[in-house]
Amino acid sequence: MKSIHFKNISFLFLMLVTAPQLFAHALWIETKAVGTKGKAQEISVYFGEFSENDITASAKWFSDLKDFSLVVISPSKKETKLTATALENKYQAFFTPDEDGVYTIAMHHKVKDVYGTMVLDYNSSATVTVGNAVKGNEANANTNIISLFAKDVTTAKKDTKINVSALYEGKIAKEQKMKVIAPNGWEKELWSNDKGEISFTPIWSGNYMVEFAYTEKTSGEHNGKKYDEIWKMATYMITVK
Repeated sequence: MKSIHFKNISFLFLMLVTAPQLFAHALWIETKAVGTKGKAQEISVYFGEFSENDITASAKWFSDLKDFSLVVISPSKKETKLTATALENKYQAFFTPDEDGVYTIAMHHKVKDVYGTMVLDYNSSATVTVGNAVKGNEANANTNIISLFAKDVTTAKKDTKINVSALYEGKIAKEQKMKVIAPNGWEKELWSNDKGEISFTPIWSGNYMVEFAYTEKTSGEHNGKKYDEIWKMATYMITVK
């Protein structure tokens, strides 16, 4: 009995120590910002720390994280579910654009296991522009419960201010903390204004990641385990020319 009791205490201690490290990591999408009609577009999903270029091997993703859902929403609002394949350090999927405009790629996954007393809910998005049209470049194309959106993502360029909107349950997220991470790992925390917006001026070219996390204080059961809060995170890739 003593050995069993010791193991239970050890497991509890391990969960308390490792859980913050696990949910501090993020899932994010990377893809080329510009696509071509009739040509396959590669979508990559990573897990780790974008700012540190710390990518977790796909075989070591925890719990059922690999079972995320991945969809592409066309400029005309057609939604297509994508199937991702595990590679060494990411999951990879493809879709072929068939119309001009802005495609939204959205990922979502609520982790099966409860960590400590917390449910982890991951959300991610990116856009692909095809042709010169801006049809489909709308915040509501992404229906995830927590999301980020930049109207000028299609024209993002160095030394030009970019406004990013945060949304939660389809409404603007006022006075919420967000993080902008540059391609070289530089990062800055910003608070959204009364319009749910932050702004930053990129000084380097490359992929920027915006992160927005929100903890909902609520209790219940998830897959038979009690929880006291739900941690929801959104990541959003912006390619700066």
